Formats: sequence, C-alpha cells, structure tokens
Amino acid sequence: MADLGRRARAASRRVALASAENKNAALRAMAASIRSRADAILAANAEDLADAKAKGQTSAFIDRLVLDPERLEAIAQAVESIADLPDPVGRVLARFERPNGLKIDRVATPLGVIGVIFESRPNVTADAGALCLKAGNAAILRAGSESFRTSSAIAEAMGEGLERAGLPADAIRLVPTRDRAAVGAMLSGLDGNLDVIVPRGGKSLVARVQEEARVPVFAHLEGLNHVYVHGAADLEMAKSIVLNAKMRRTGVCGSAETLLVDRACADTHLEPLLSMLLDAGCAVRGDEAVQAADSRVTPAEEGDWRTEYLDAIISARIVDGLDAALAHIETYGSHHTDSIVTNDQATAERFLAEVDSAIVLHNASTQFADGGEFGFGAEIGIATGRMHARGPVGVEQLTSFKYRIRGTGQTRP
Repeated sequence: MADLGRRARAASRRVALASAENKNAALRAMAASIRSRADAILAANAEDLADAKAKGQTSAFIDRLVLDPERLEAIAQAVESIADLPDPVGRVLARFERPNGLKIDRVATPLGVIGVIFESRPNVTADAGALCLKAGNAAILRAGSESFRTSSAIAEAMGEGLERAGLPADAIRLVPTRDRAAVGAMLSGLDGNLDVIVPRGGKSLVARVQEEARVPVFAHLEGLNHVYVHGAADLEMAKSIVLNAKMRRTGVCGSAETLLVDRACADTHLEPLLSMLLDAGCAVRGDEAVQAADSRVTPAEEGDWRTEYLDAIISARIVDGLDAALAHIETYGSHHTDSIVTNDQATAERFLAEVDSAIVLHNASTQFADGGEFGFGAEIGIATGRMHARGPVGVEQLTSFKYRIRGTGQTRP
C-alpha cells in the first residue's frame, strides 16, 4: 500500500501537468479499452454475481452489482462524456489588481492523489478514475469485495488506455487486495501520499472513514430522501414524481425513502398515491392516518423514518403543513436530496431556502440526484457535508486553487 501511494504521487505530478488534449485522448482510449475488454469484464462480473447470490444478497444489492452489455456500454460512454467537458484545471476563478500594481489570479489546480473507497457498484471504478484524471489527479480506488473481480477488470482496461495515451497507468490504480487492512492504510494517508478520501457506500463505511481518516474526507452519507406533497400539489404531477422518485431505481442514493403528505390534501391525494405505490409493488409503512387510508399499509416504527431502504419500500406520514414537513426532514433527513411538489410558488421558495440538503428540488423527482443529470458527465458521489464540495462531486469539485501573483518589482514597506 505504501508503494501504491508513492507511485500514485509520482503519477499525479505528471497528470497535473498534462494538457487537456492529452487527458482527453487518455479518456477516449480508456473508453475504447473498456469496450474491447467487454467479454473479460462481463465474465468477471458473472463470477462476482454468483458469489453475491450464493451469499443471499438482496435484489437491490444485486441490481447495483450487475453488468450487462448495455450497462457496460453506458460506462464507456460516461468516460467519453467526461472527455467532452471543459478542462477544470487552470480556470481563472478570480482576477484583481491591488493598488500597488500587483496582479493576482486565483487559478484552479488539481487536488493531488484522491482515494475512493466504494462498495458494490463497479461503475464507480470508471466514473471515479475518469473524473479524477480529467481534474489532473491520480486515483487510488478501493472496491468492495463483492465487486472486486469486476472492478479489477475495469481498472486494468483503464490503465491500458492511459498507457496508450502516454500517461502513467499508476494514475488510476485499484487496491489489489480484498484485505480490510488496506482501508486502514488509506485512512492513515499512505505516508502523506493521499490528499483526500471519498467514501461511497453504506452508513457504516462512511462512519468509519469519518472517524478514522487522517486526511480530509468528502462525506457521502446515506440518501434519506423525502418527497413532500404540499396541499397545493397537482395530483397527477405528484403521482408521477412520487412513483419515479421511489421506483425508477430503488437501489440508488437518489431514491425517495419517505413520503410526506400535507393534511390539507390528504382527503384527495393520499389514497391515490398509496394505491399507485402499492400496485407498483412498493411496500408502504405508514403512521395511523396512512394505515387508515389503505389496509395494505403496515405500521411504521420510529426506525423507519431513519432507514435508507434502497429497496421497494417507502415510509409515509401525514404532516400539518410546511413547518411540520421542514421539521421532519431536519430531524430525520441526511442532508442529501429532498423534493416538494406544489403549485404554490411562495411555499416552494421557502422549501428551497430552508431545507438544508445538498440538493433541493421543486416539482421534480429526487432521482435527478446524479452528476450526469447536472451536466457534470458523471460523479464521484453526492457530498452531504458543507466544506469544499457539496452535492454531485464532478470535475470542478475535484480541484483546489492557488494564487498566481505578477509584479513589476514591488516590495512590501
């Protein structure tokens, strides 16, 4: 692990100085290599899937792990799309001149070496590696044991693409072991060779990283996401948004986990919303009022309001207006993604202003919590903290900055 850190540091210096054209050529070569190695990658994925099924993993977990030719092509396309983004390195973020004639630029620079620790999603290997490269960084990726074979095959393809473009393969490396001690080594900073860590996974992983890391962390907490159907919501719009937010893909971090329905529209909206979800195969756990509206609803316990199901399950409750909805979200939410459905613009603006989440939406599905949907090409995760990066972490968020000062012989009196 120490050697991996040293090689990544050396590679990061070369990548930081690479031209936009060179990095883009590498990204396109990486995408081509992923396509040319499709059979090997899918074969590795089949082995990972067989192990996961043998261990009795949930259907939601299997959905996050599985690759097919279409999903693998989407991974290659995502890498290519990152090549099409503007280069974030060297952007002039601010420019000003002091009275003494000094000309000062604040310029975007790479972060250095980024460690990404993730669990079952093999696409994170490609997304994270490609985003780090575009931003002039090296990446050390630690995959979960369940996706180890798949992630290794994807990382090998990316290394091949890097070398084909004349950049060091050490710029994107997967930790070559399933040993949990490797995570501890990364959290210690690899002898000063790791500059930031991004955890992408379950609550226990993120908690461990936050507690033990000796380098800065971009926290990606669980998505305890809410859809609040306000009293002035259009029913058909609410049905469309709620169904998409919960059921489009239940295993993604942008999936809605709690439905809040305003008492002002409960008589007209609650039963249709519940019937729609239940008929679509979604289990509903509700408070007494929600249970009374449909006999198929099971009782919600206190823990349900704090549960990221990542499955076809949603908790539901009636709230007495906007203030009660805001209080519930603040108490139980994870500051990830929350949405309001309403035709009352003033209420929507209050919700957008007062909900302290990384992503807040009005009349739109929580499933838009995705860097690709923001036009970022891809994302390394959804940061729920408040420092440096927040929301989808794309190429711009993977840079820092420095000040370049140009003078004409000034000295300080």
